Amino acid sequence: MEKRQDRRSHGPIFGLLKSSIGFFRNYKSWTNAQFITVLLLAVALSMGGNLLVRAVQGSKGTSPSSQTLDSASTSGQSKEDQSGEKTARIMANGDLLYHIPIYRTALKEDGSYDFHENFEYVKPWLKQADLVLGDFEGTVNKDHYLAGYPLFNAPGEVMDAIKDAGYQVLDLAHNHILDSQIEGVVSTAEAIEKAGMTPIGVYTHESRDQAPLVIKEVNGIKVALLAYSYGFNGIEQYISQEDYNRYLSDLNEDKMKAEIERAEKEADITVIMPQMGIEYQLEPTEEQKTLYHKMIDWGADIIFGGHPHVVEPAETVEKDGDKKLIIYSMGNFLSNQRIETMQDEENAKWTERGVLMDVTIKKKDGKTRIETAKAHPTWVNRTPKGTYSPEGYPLFLYQTYILEDFIEGGSHRDKLDEATKERIDTAYKEMNEHVGLKW
Repeated sequence: MEKRQDRRSHGPIFGLLKSSIGFFRNYKSWTNAQFITVLLLAVALSMGGNLLVRAVQGSKGTSPSSQTLDSASTSGQSKEDQSGEKTARIMANGDLLYHIPIYRTALKEDGSYDFHENFEYVKPWLKQADLVLGDFEGTVNKDHYLAGYPLFNAPGEVMDAIKDAGYQVLDLAHNHILDSQIEGVVSTAEAIEKAGMTPIGVYTHESRDQAPLVIKEVNGIKVALLAYSYGFNGIEQYISQEDYNRYLSDLNEDKMKAEIERAEKEADITVIMPQMGIEYQLEPTEEQKTLYHKMIDWGADIIFGGHPHVVEPAETVEKDGDKKLIIYSMGNFLSNQRIETMQDEENAKWTERGVLMDVTIKKKDGKTRIETAKAHPTWVNRTPKGTYSPEGYPLFLYQTYILEDFIEGGSHRDKLDEATKERIDTAYKEMNEHVGLKW
């Protein structure tokens, strides 16, 4: 936690010292009595300054033992108007799912990887936000072989590109986090932290029952971030119960309730990123609806759901006179799932679509609420590069599009051929109708 001291609180002390400089310069001529008097004065000033700093920090509600509090503003400027109203813009998206063809294409001649091209059209959007959240579906474990489905383990260079795109927080509470064992849980979290981001949904420093909450301070607004997974593909049966309890964040209702209620007390707004539901199903299950509404009752303000690999609708919930936001699934944001690769799946076209959630929150007079909420439809472009991997596989360009840039009138419309225009126009129309978010 960063401790911020208000320099104005030291003004009287520094003024007194400044006015006494001439006296201090003649210290060689002091008598013993004068020396002792000055020494006692210095001790008193030091103690008074420390007490004043602590009082200021206490009035701001800081508590290093109870929370992880970081500044997450990308601009470095406080967004506060003359009325004292503070604002923060949060963006979030679903699965970053690195299938083998994606990192096969990113391989360079020297054996390293470069994934920056994946985010070329996304980066300008993410850089507008004050806090950007993503779901990293898989692991990064250099001591484990690289793999896609069913055991995901990506090259470490993915984190460089993700960080550069503008992300600050990555959700690791998903069913693939044990794909390279407990060591992969730890190494993935470490890779995220090394890149300058924050993992949520796993506990690699303290155990779940002892860890502080992750709270990001965004333009003076404290945002609590929690993440949970329905399960871990059965791999959890091969780890000890001790490791399960220590590292993983599951849907244990008692634990979730306690954590969300704690977040309600320690932060201004609480964001949950849960993973559950049925893969490729376009509507949430009754279990999703029931549990996500419970989360709202416990104190959650925003729920950014995931897991089904397709988008499921959004919903607004009234509580205590305020509107809360649920999107049951944000779908895929980057993957190789699409019409061409999912031909046996009825909803194949929906796997190449996702949403970038765009939420503005405001705080005034101690009250924080959601001001605006939008769902920007996205689509993953995959085009042949005309080159091949050393093994002879065709290579593709993978790029995520924010569709507002590519529909009629969009800034990148002229980059599309006619077939892609039609595909994107259909996706944009169907996605807006399906999500149904009217804030």
